[in-house]
Amino acid sequence: MTDSPPLTVRPARAEEAAALSALCFRSKASWGYDTAFMARSRAALEVKPAAIAAGEVLVAVEGDALLGVAGVSVDGDVADLDLLFVEPAAFGRDVGRTLLEAAADLARNRGARRMTILADPGARGFYERMGARFVRMGPSDAIP
Repeated sequence: MTDSPPLTVRPARAEEAAALSALCFRSKASWGYDTAFMARSRAALEVKPAAIAAGEVLVAVEGDALLGVAGVSVDGDVADLDLLFVEPAAFGRDVGRTLLEAAADLARNRGARRMTILADPGARGFYERMGARFVRMGPSDAIP
């Protein structure tokens, strides 16, 4: 019997943009949104090649398998968690926690002292378990 490769986090690669965007879409869809909502969300779930090139996108992998993606942008001492999505088949395997910790490290290394998170309402519990504090409801960044 062979052990599976360890979960690791690394910078995303430019050639992974489409696969990571598809992962974000599958992960968002797992919340049970209807087809029309998901179609309107597609652009907001795109992992931008420019963000990858800027070193703002991290991926969680086991061997060659992409299990999750996180994106962080930093402006001064504030970071925005632009995205954090986990492959639905990997839910419950600490991929989200591992990515959030890596994203926080990336933000700190770029000078951020705090991070804002605009999250799906269903993900609120996850972020609060990870130490985030709910501030307020905000408008969707995906759908006006």
